Order: sequence, then structure tokens, then C-alpha cells
Amino acid sequence: MNKFQEIISSSTPVLVDFYADWCAPCKQMAPVLKQVKDEYADRIRIIKINVDKHSDLASRYNIRSIPTMLMFRNGQQIWSGMGAMPAHQLSASIRQFL
Repeated sequence: MNKFQEIISSSTPVLVDFYADWCAPCKQMAPVLKQVKDEYADRIRIIKINVDKHSDLASRYNIRSIPTMLMFRNGQQIWSGMGAMPAHQLSASIRQFL
């Protein structure tokens, strides 16, 4: 939990992907997240949190369906999105925060 708090406290936006290994839509997001990371390079950090292994974090952020993505800057949540989405949609959603 402390490491997570340290990561999201960065001034660089951090996109957190809450997922599970058994979730088909979550698997669809893997190449989308890679494409977004390639597009924005060092202007964004992307981390993945497995809800089965880190149920405390999923509970803390009220994750009720997966995939759910939350974006943080300086420890504050600045954006959220639920469900699988194409790269252009995710990119457009987060671009305003970069």
C-alpha cells in the first residue's frame, strides 16, 4: 500500500489499470495500454493492479467491475474509465491531463 501511494503521488500522471487474469476484456486492454504508453512515452506512467492479489486496493478505490482505469497526479484521482476501450478513445480521454 505504501509503495502504491508513493507511485501515485508523482507529478507525472499515473494510469492505474485494475484487472484480473481471468477477465477477457482486461486482456483486450493490454495492447491498448502498450499503444498509449508508446504514444505518450515518459509523459505518463502506467501500472497494472491485479484485483485478486490486491483486493485491499480494489476495495479502497471502490472497483466494482474490471477493467477499471484510474488516473492519479500528486496522489489525487483526476480521471476514471471503466470497460475495454480502443486506444484512440483512451488516449483522447487522458490527453487533457498530460
